[in-house]
Amino acid sequence: MQLRKAVITAAGRDQRALPLQTLTDRDGHEKPVLCILSELALSAGIDEVCIVTFPGDEKPYAHAVARHGARIRFVPQPEPLGYGHALWCARDFAAGEAFLHLVGDHLPIGDACAREVVDLARAEGCSVSAVQQTRESLLPRYGTIGGRRDAARDRVYRVETVIEKPTPTEAEQKLVVPGMRAAHYLCFFGIHVFTPAVMELLDGGRAPLSSTLDELARREQYLAMETCGRRFDIGAPYGLLSAQLALALSGKDRAHVLSLMVELLATGAGA
Repeated sequence: MQLRKAVITAAGRDQRALPLQTLTDRDGHEKPVLCILSELALSAGIDEVCIVTFPGDEKPYAHAVARHGARIRFVPQPEPLGYGHALWCARDFAAGEAFLHLVGDHLPIGDACAREVVDLARAEGCSVSAVQQTRESLLPRYGTIGGRRDAARDRVYRVETVIEKPTPTEAEQKLVVPGMRAAHYLCFFGIHVFTPAVMELLDGGRAPLSSTLDELARREQYLAMETCGRRFDIGAPYGLLSAQLALALSGKDRAHVLSLMVELLATGAGA
């Protein structure tokens, strides 16, 4: 499978500012979230990145990824017609090729998350989504898959069903994966590789992405890989704070950050 391109969707009307938020990365450098996501794609062996934006946001977004400007393209979503439509807006950029997909309001943290998904997709020539075991109470936040373990490979599943933000009842009826601990399900991590079939099944941007992926699972091989990293919804309460702490604790300043946290706890700062 040829896999040279990535698409980052960042056009949500109420989430436009999130990709521009600045975090300190694991090496101690301040970067916008959008820059960190772009570098995650590029480090997975991607050559070009397309960012789908709200109309008029191209200039501030271009500034956020200026260090990689030659490898970044921008496509506006002319109308707020949903996630599937935003992805479909990048169809000309994808040009009939498979592509890596990341979402602009979730920050994955883990050295090999994107690379593992890309490597599996290239090896199998099919769509692959990163997933993570997620407790039942968090189902309203994520798309969720049902399927079965691949007997030949650790952490790999064959996707059979996809439901967007299922209720606990739906999940119990349709999304239980044999061998999974009780009240836990496999939810999307925010990293995917999609074959060209996804753009076709989006039906001109009219089909929601989750139902598109549910149909994809019936038409061709579609795999999920359970990742060892963590993902942070930066639009959730304290999401940016949690992402920043996770970055800091996985980087060169871990000891310093831990000592600051212990000091705050010991002194009861803010109590």
